[in-house]
Amino acid sequence: MVKLAPVEADVAVARRATADSLERWAVPTSLSDEARLIVSELVTNAIVHGRGRVTLRLLQHDGILRIEVNDENSTPPQMRTPSDDDVHGRGLVLVDAIAHDWGVEDEGRTTWAVLRSPAGSP
Repeated sequence: MVKLAPVEADVAVARRATADSLERWAVPTSLSDEARLIVSELVTNAIVHGRGRVTLRLLQHDGILRIEVNDENSTPPQMRTPSDDDVHGRGLVLVDAIAHDWGVEDEGRTTWAVLRSPAGSP
């Protein structure tokens, strides 16, 4: 578990912590790239729209990687459909496109995403 300050600079801290964990677990590069992108989006959402401390938790078992980002805001994030002119609003659209599954639990405080290793990978 990585505890983050609610400042945008800690998005980079979350990405580094993710890369370190995934390297230790020998997660395939393609999955690692996707995981770091999802972590960036979920942590950014928690910092920008959440409240209080942000925590990142990574769980890996039998080729399944679960990413959890928690903050103290009980209002769950919602995916929107940004227009071509919108500068923001694509984070959850990306998560939805990349992750095998994603959702919200803990009364809106935790957003999670699941990735699966390609067949034949550890």
